[in-house]
Amino acid sequence: MRRRWPVSLGVAAVVQDVTDMDTTQALRELWPAIEPYRTGRLRVSALHELYFEESGNPAGKPVVLVHGGPGYGTDPEDRRYFDPSRYRIIAFDQRGAGKSTPLGETKENTTSLLVEDMETLRKKLGLDDWMLFGGSWGTTLSIAYAQSHPDRVTAAILRGIWLNSKAEIDWFMSGVSRFFPETWETFASLLPKGERDDVVPAYAKRLQGDDVALRDAAARAWSRYEGSCSTLTPDPGTMSGFQEPHVVGALARIEASYFINEAFLPPNHLMDNMHRMAKIPGVIVQGRYDMVCPPRTAFEVHKRWPASRLEIIPDAGHSDSEPGIRQALLAATEEFTDRSAILPKDDRRPVFG
Repeated sequence: MRRRWPVSLGVAAVVQDVTDMDTTQALRELWPAIEPYRTGRLRVSALHELYFEESGNPAGKPVVLVHGGPGYGTDPEDRRYFDPSRYRIIAFDQRGAGKSTPLGETKENTTSLLVEDMETLRKKLGLDDWMLFGGSWGTTLSIAYAQSHPDRVTAAILRGIWLNSKAEIDWFMSGVSRFFPETWETFASLLPKGERDDVVPAYAKRLQGDDVALRDAAARAWSRYEGSCSTLTPDPGTMSGFQEPHVVGALARIEASYFINEAFLPPNHLMDNMHRMAKIPGVIVQGRYDMVCPPRTAFEVHKRWPASRLEIIPDAGHSDSEPGIRQALLAATEEFTDRSAILPKDDRRPVFG
């Protein structure tokens, strides 16, 4: 068996081919399933109320789980990436997602408002700072939060980098058809032929329309398309997650809103502001064959984030359910249980120039 280990040369990552490995080292397993010791609701506006939960050790190292989508909601399985005796595991559903209400709401739902919500939650929980753990859209929001509040972030573990740029959106909603032609054609078949050249606004019109049957069909088709592209090989578990009622009820509507508005941020805003989080320790875990979030974005983010390490998993796509990605995430959470790896707060302030 062979494995590729990332080696940093300056700020650029290369992938070195080495013969794997210490055969006495067992594969890491997810930690046992646990239930929250606390759940709650957080009113963030007259319209939106968020669900949040805490599990693990109340005196442990705080980590906040930043879910994907936008609109997917928290996944109880994500608690299992952390040693519950050493981590205080905080999860929350972003506006319109999961157990937050109202489900699927796109009004008052922007990146900057979600960043504010995270700060509101941090203060409510009485935390000075916390670690970020996010995948896919969760990396977008984590990066936006870290750039706005670098002194509140002890470290970041990010999987499948996505910055919601026009190029990324065009790839996901059109370019993926080069590798999943049958999947894309099924996805586009809901639309008249004249609208298939630009599927995002065409789908958005139906997802926000008054025809309930058409709206629901569009939501299911969008979720099915995303799930089908998320793994290197077909995975029924991943697909079933994308068909959960709370996912179908929110994912497509909220994603379409963020896609049309490019996350409600100026062009290249997140990439241009990577200097603001330059000193925050981080690990980027990226599937080589990620069809949802191609590796180029992770590579460019890493080059602009000197304190990060980029780990490209050679036999993986997008989903955290894939074995290589899961192993890398478990290793990273184990690594960051050591507080000596975390910079003092004053040393995490932005670097300019």
